[in-house]
Amino acid sequence: MKGVTADTHLQSLKARVDSLKSRVNSTSQPRIRVAAIRFLNPAPLMWDFEHPPLNAEFAERYDVQWMLPSECADRLAGGAADIGLVPIASLATTPGLRILPGCTIASKQRVRSLLLVRRANQPLANLRSIAADLASRATLAYTRIMFHKWGNAAVPYVPMTADLDAMLDRADAAILIGDPALMALEERANRFERTAEELVYHDLAEEWRTLTSLPFVSAVWAAAPGSPLDERVGRDFIRSRDHGLENIDALVAQWSRQMPLSEGTIRSYLTTNIHYVLDEECIEGMRGFFRMAAETGVLPEYNLPSKLELIAPATGD
Repeated sequence: MKGVTADTHLQSLKARVDSLKSRVNSTSQPRIRVAAIRFLNPAPLMWDFEHPPLNAEFAERYDVQWMLPSECADRLAGGAADIGLVPIASLATTPGLRILPGCTIASKQRVRSLLLVRRANQPLANLRSIAADLASRATLAYTRIMFHKWGNAAVPYVPMTADLDAMLDRADAAILIGDPALMALEERANRFERTAEELVYHDLAEEWRTLTSLPFVSAVWAAAPGSPLDERVGRDFIRSRDHGLENIDALVAQWSRQMPLSEGTIRSYLTTNIHYVLDEECIEGMRGFFRMAAETGVLPEYNLPSKLELIAPATGD
């Protein structure tokens, strides 16, 4: 009898465990799909997604996928991601995207990772073609607006991969963004020694500031229509940014092993060139960008919300 009683007890316990598992699985939420960018400039934003002590907790809540900036917007538009770090131009071309407040990738002066490179003997107003790395739609939109102001609005753009020599073989000028732009600046002297060709390297954020007195806002976290987000998500992303900015030395050491750039260059880039807080100046910069983009026909009209806030109140922590 004792054996039968023990077996019955074990079976009952197993049944209760299975029932509990079933209830947990039926009520658990799927992970939030995040479209992220594997460039140097978003590295501080991604700190808690990649580093302890919070990366394990984040892995249970978020499914991070890595891609180019332009692909992030496509994933949101196609329903393949819930949140993406999108070029701000995508807000005007993908209806229903909602901005998560707090974080951005912007520059208030010189950025170094957004370049227009042209031959010195060809002025901006006389360029006949531009080879463009189309990884960021925002950079192309900013550039098209500036060429309206430079008197060459009709200059055509040739989509190409980010290879400066090949781009200049094909066109009068080249647009480079992200890590390829940083590398082009590092190799500037070597290229001149190799080719004896005099080039002008325009920092697009600096040029934008000169023309408009506004910051150059490249990207924001945006949510797809209907994404199940609450205030905890917003707190997670802002906290990850803050922790990243508190760990710049660790990021410098990490990325200096991954890229042929000096630690000083990487530190200066992350602390001086890139601005990560979506503050009022950046929001006004976005409003100015969208206004000028609509006036020049570069983008459809888009009105930035008067107040950026999270989608829904938190339902629990």
